[in-house]
Amino acid sequence: MADSAPVGVFDSGVGGLSVLREIRALLPNESLIYLADCGHVPYGEKSPEYIRERCRAIAEFLLSQGCKTLVLACNTATAAAAGDLRERYPQLPILAMEPAVKPAAAATRSGVVGVLATTGTLKSARFAALLDRFASDVKVVTQPCPGLVERIEAGDLSGPLVRDLLQGFLRPLLAEGCDTLILGCTHYPFLKPLLGELLPPGVTLIDTGAAVARHLQRSLISRGLDAAGPARRTQFWTSGPSESLERVLPVLWGCREPVHFFAG
Repeated sequence: MADSAPVGVFDSGVGGLSVLREIRALLPNESLIYLADCGHVPYGEKSPEYIRERCRAIAEFLLSQGCKTLVLACNTATAAAAGDLRERYPQLPILAMEPAVKPAAAATRSGVVGVLATTGTLKSARFAALLDRFASDVKVVTQPCPGLVERIEAGDLSGPLVRDLLQGFLRPLLAEGCDTLILGCTHYPFLKPLLGELLPPGVTLIDTGAAVARHLQRSLISRGLDAAGPARRTQFWTSGPSESLERVLPVLWGCREPVHFFAG
């Protein structure tokens, strides 16, 4: 595998762009391919079997594009499909997401940690195992967030609809005394400015995008696959309407880019 081969990153939709931003900032020499499975978003309310089938199809496509490693930039996909993909491709480095329970448990002062996530993530055995392993000494209050991903997919990061949804989801967490909040979906970091308005001072926000970028860097270096040379381009694909992703890229990525259609 050549070190100039691309890194493949995918999510159910545009949420993984929050992870892609961290990867691009830390690893400017890497070629990146991002696939948004917008034709099947959101994953959070779908069955694990359905999500595994989607992830297999996407992985096959990214491998056909010559990707040297895969990043599942989606907590729900990680919970449902990371193990399956690692079994199918044992020689391929596959990095995945998971809610940052360990750093949140270490950071809380009140002993109460809140989690905003999709239903699929919160119901997963992987999330239950994280709680058992790292949160035995703190109270964890979880909050599924139906409808939030769809607003972010539409590029709505501060309008009245997303504001009302988020206020409703935060209310029970704050009532329990939460002082540390895990953003357990890669879509949610795009709401940090709005969360800053809605949360009281002193509430710590925790997501894992930067940590995943650092993990990717270590993984590539350890295998001799880190790219050298000039900054590389990022290529965008979607299983939904290309124009929909093109519309939100300036908001979520920072610039316009051409988008290719993935028919898988």
